[in-house]
Amino acid sequence: MTTQPVHDGGALIPRPEKTFPALRAALAQVAPSRLAEMATERDTVFTMATQTNSLGPIAMFQLKWATVIEVERFPEVARRLHAAERAAQSLDRDDPAWRAAMDGIREIMDTARAQVADG
Repeated sequence: MTTQPVHDGGALIPRPEKTFPALRAALAQVAPSRLAEMATERDTVFTMATQTNSLGPIAMFQLKWATVIEVERFPEVARRLHAAERAAQSLDRDDPAWRAAMDGIREIMDTARAQVADG
């Protein structure tokens, strides 16, 4: 894992490199309940990459999981995301709070993705 500056709110762990072993180790620390999901997706992605003779699926897998870990590294950000996800799943789509929840999810994920894409 590379050492990155601690952001406001305090990161639980440094931002990992975007290699599979580093991402898996980081996920085990910040969201171990998602390890099986990551493994299943990895198998699917590697099969896709082999079938298409393209590294694109692997790069997208790395970006997705680096983004998930970026959110989970910061407990307050993760709490906000999970609250917004619960709201989006439980509210009627006609409810203005549903749109606010979706906007919150998008904002958090876009910010995290930009952080890992630049880092």
